[in-house]
Amino acid sequence: MYNHPVYTDNDPQTEHSTLNLGPTHPATHGVFQNVLEMDGERIVSGVSTIGYIHRAFEKIAEHRPFYQITPLTDRLNYCSSPINNMGWHMTVEKLLGITTPKRVDYMRIIIMELSRIADHIVCNSILGVDTGALTGFTYMMQYREAIYEVFEEICGSRLTTNIGRIGGFERNFNHIAFAKIRKVLKDFNYGLKEFESLFNRNRIFVDRTRGVAAVTPEQALSYSWSGPILRATGVDYDVRAMEPYSSYDEFDFEVPVGDNGDVYARFLVRNEEMWQSMRLIEQALNKIEKEDSSIFHADVPAFYLPPKEEVYNNMEALIYHFKIVMGEVETPNAEVYHAVEGANGELGFYLVNDGGRSPYRLHFRRPSFINYQMYAPMSRGMLLSDAIINMSSLNVIAGELDA
Repeated sequence: MYNHPVYTDNDPQTEHSTLNLGPTHPATHGVFQNVLEMDGERIVSGVSTIGYIHRAFEKIAEHRPFYQITPLTDRLNYCSSPINNMGWHMTVEKLLGITTPKRVDYMRIIIMELSRIADHIVCNSILGVDTGALTGFTYMMQYREAIYEVFEEICGSRLTTNIGRIGGFERNFNHIAFAKIRKVLKDFNYGLKEFESLFNRNRIFVDRTRGVAAVTPEQALSYSWSGPILRATGVDYDVRAMEPYSSYDEFDFEVPVGDNGDVYARFLVRNEEMWQSMRLIEQALNKIEKEDSSIFHADVPAFYLPPKEEVYNNMEALIYHFKIVMGEVETPNAEVYHAVEGANGELGFYLVNDGGRSPYRLHFRRPSFINYQMYAPMSRGMLLSDAIINMSSLNVIAGELDA
């Protein structure tokens, strides 16, 4: 089934052992567990166990107004939380029929693509660590730090950002934010080249990753894979290209695909996606210059929070603020689904609304949860060391796994 030896155990005298890989083990990259039956270093079978950090986000969200749900989305994929925030806001905008200005779309693309880069930095550099190469990880963290400084300049937060609002952003990007974004592009252009020179043709890294956990397009699609690991199999599905949102259809970019869906192909696809993200950010910066610099949100006073200064000094603004936050504004009875291309794949929000102050039903399509299903069956017959880098290449984020 996969590109590694199929395990057969014909000797009844063979003594197997049980190995708990996780839930608190550095090789699992999160709080989840695999109970493995081992024949020496080779995996005979395994059972994946999740739920150690289950936080019932969907049920909590069904008892919160729309605005109070945004911080819950931060905690899904916390390596690229702004994409979660934007995806949720776009879902509510779809429900309410809000059309955002072009400048808001371009600003969102900048933030989402910076988030994608930050997420891929973590995944690919840690894959290097799992194959014995620490240097790339320590070197690349400075660029993730620079991206977090951009987030901090825009919204005051770094990891769990709560960035943006329904209809746009809380505030405009200042000149410092734009300067930091341009500096990230300039510095990372050089840094990514160096990172690739460390790994792409490194004999040890290539030998450790090529041919490991290879998956065919048919197998990937049968498990509903999406994101970089699906594209590594050769399927060019990307939500940004297939179902464009936030004006992605105006941008010129390529969807990187691999050839045989192994660990090495996933690594290369994520590297190329970082180049494409920089390309998208450059285009967005150029497009923003042609737009009215004062626009950073849609004109929807019934759903967009008024500025804090007005809330503190104007009774009408205070009333609006209270009504919006507490969910006292009428919303339509409708059923909507909206998806964005998260760092790990299709991140979707299925919202059923009955006109109340909170969603009647809300379901998150978390790509890590879906992508992880194949891990135990595809690990059969692998050496433990290969199963570790396979897990690393799937980039399973526990917040998306146990929502």
